[in-house]
This record gives sequence, C-alpha cells and structure tokens, in this order.
Amino acid sequence: MYTLFTDSDTDLTLKEAREIGYKLISMPYSYNGKTIFPYEDYEEFDSKTYYDMLRAGTLPTTSAIGKEKYISYFEPEFAAGRDILYVHFSREMSATFNNMDEAVAELKEKYPERKFYGLDTKGITAQSLCIVYEVGDMYKAGKSIEEILEWAKTEVYNFSLYFFSEDLKFFHRSGRVSGLAAAMGTLIGVRPIITMNAEGKMVAIGKARGRKKAIETLLQYIEEKGDHIEDHRILIPNTGAPELAAEVEALVRERFGRDLNIVKVTTNPTAGAHCGPDGLGICFHSVKRD
Repeated sequence: MYTLFTDSDTDLTLKEAREIGYKLISMPYSYNGKTIFPYEDYEEFDSKTYYDMLRAGTLPTTSAIGKEKYISYFEPEFAAGRDILYVHFSREMSATFNNMDEAVAELKEKYPERKFYGLDTKGITAQSLCIVYEVGDMYKAGKSIEEILEWAKTEVYNFSLYFFSEDLKFFHRSGRVSGLAAAMGTLIGVRPIITMNAEGKMVAIGKARGRKKAIETLLQYIEEKGDHIEDHRILIPNTGAPELAAEVEALVRERFGRDLNIVKVTTNPTAGAHCGPDGLGICFHSVKRD
C-alpha cells in the first residue's frame, strides 16, 4: 500500500492530481512581497493574468520549501501505514531536496517500518509531466513501486524536452541554464534552444534566429530523436502562449500523424518565473536524451 506524490514544478494540476491519484507538493514563488503556494493558495492557476504580469515587468523569485513543510506532507501517510513514491523534478534544479532528505530521515526514525522512494525525473515542467503521466498510468493499473522504479531506470532517459524562450532576462537572472551566453552570441532575435540533459541539468544546445526557425528546430528534434512517439504522449508546454501551442500542435500532426496523443500544457508559475512569458517547447519519447 503506497501513496503517490509529485510536485507542482512537474506541471501537474490539482485537478489532474485528484483524477490520477497523486498528492501534490506545492513549490512556491514570490512577488511584491507575497509568497504564493500553487494549488494551496488557489485551486486553478490563472496563467493569463500571471504571464501578462511578467510581460509588464514583474520578476518573480522562487525558494525552497523547508523540512517542516515536507513533514506535513509525508507524515500523515506514514502514520496511516502507507509507503510513499514521490515522482519529482530534477534534484539538480533546487536545494529543496536537501530539506526533503532531512525530513524523510526524521520521519524514518519515527516510523522505521515505513519506506520512502524518490523517483527523480531528471527534468522539470513538461518533461517531468510525461513521466508523471506514465507512472500514473502504471499506478492505476496496479503496478507496484518496485515495478515502476524498474521501468524508470531506463525510461526516465527516453523523454526529451526542447524549448525556447522569448525573453531571456528571466534565464539570465536565475543562472539555471549553462552555456546560455555562448548560445546567444550578439545576434538580435536569437532564441537559444534549451534542453534538460541526462544529468537533469538545463543546458543551451543551439540557437535559432526568429520564432519560425526556432519552431522548425524543435520539429527537427522529433525527426532525429523520436522513438515510438505514437505510443506515448507528446507534450507542448507554453508559458502563456496558448495560440502558439495550438499552431505547433497542428504542425506536429501534419508532419508526424493526425492521431498522435498530443497534450498542450501551461508551464507552472514557479518554473515560469525562470522561463519568462511566450516560451514554447516539445516533449516526446526519444531514443535517448542529450
């Protein structure tokens, strides 16, 4: 008997979490002196208002949650006799997992018979969401934690995410993308192409001049690296650009198949604070990550 957890940085919404059976850990963001916990301070993310706020110049910040917050999530499950499988965003992206480790260690002393398993998706946002969905499918099919973790040993590395951002000041400030300055060069209108590598780190791997060329570059990655894409979801994440996501969905269907299982995803506000507005990506099942 176990409980599934994930976090809001994987782009799973509260509605979806309830439908699948996940419990959702909220990763906060702050602006104008306020700290907001997604899906705790509200039930639905108003993405239009949020990304319009970023377009107007607001620069939110993010922070790790503390040990006691993790204990408040996990202890009720241990106390009820349930083990935990937490499918989370990349450890390489945040120091929050140090606090989680301390919380789990403390809880294990109190509940020595209980077990905690972390499944690191080595990604964030839509890349993590692809894996969250697949694990959710297995959970609903009655798979054990051991079966899910065995699947994850290889499959975590077979979901690739490529994306670009329109406003790079957000990435510049966060410093979370290695190689970003080199990818930008000095060209006006250049959009670095960014991915999450096999280590779970965000890296710039190329650049494209203009939005049209950037989108074509993302489609080329599907051609080059796609593997049995018809058997898995293709996710199209966007940071407050639903019309652009719909346009790219049409292009993917035209080039790769009308019947593909494509899901358009709004990037969560905490990750969006680093990506900025009007960004877009594609996540798909691939031969391997970069």
